[in-house]
Amino acid sequence: MRTLILNSGYEPMQLVSWERALCLVFSEKAEIIATYSDRSIRTISTSFEMPSVVRLKRYVRVVRTFGVVKCTRKNILVRDRFECQYCGLRCSAAAATLDHVMPASRGGKTTWDNIVTSCADCNRKKGNRTPSEAGMLLRSRPRRPTWREWLERWQQDLDDSWMPYLDLAG
Repeated sequence: MRTLILNSGYEPMQLVSWERALCLVFSEKAEIIATYSDRSIRTISTSFEMPSVVRLKRYVRVVRTFGVVKCTRKNILVRDRFECQYCGLRCSAAAATLDHVMPASRGGKTTWDNIVTSCADCNRKKGNRTPSEAGMLLRSRPRRPTWREWLERWQQDLDDSWMPYLDLAG
């Protein structure tokens, strides 16, 4: 379960674990705005509602904007819907490989724009070449998704208590 952290002005900042959110609340750095109605945390002597949204009591100057989607293996697989970007084969998380469009051995970086999901056969076939050199076409151009696209794609998994703070309409 994740908790949405808001700045003191109610701007979304980041998603953290519920444990981290409770630490902020217990250290009096944040207050609980909303809780998960069906979840609670029990100790030997007391019970707490699990926070879904907390607000920091003091304003924190944000260095980077909320919503920069990190380039991780899991996020690349989700972006590509677990489908090989060369042949379209649907892969399990364990069977999928990540392929550098411009091979790493030729200076290709591990970035959103240069990594795609690939099945093992296509990754082997492409080898140390670019897709055009290997005679293979990409099904879609790799790019970093915006935070809004990311949230809209998974909106059914978002807690309703987050919606007033996420501004998905614009």
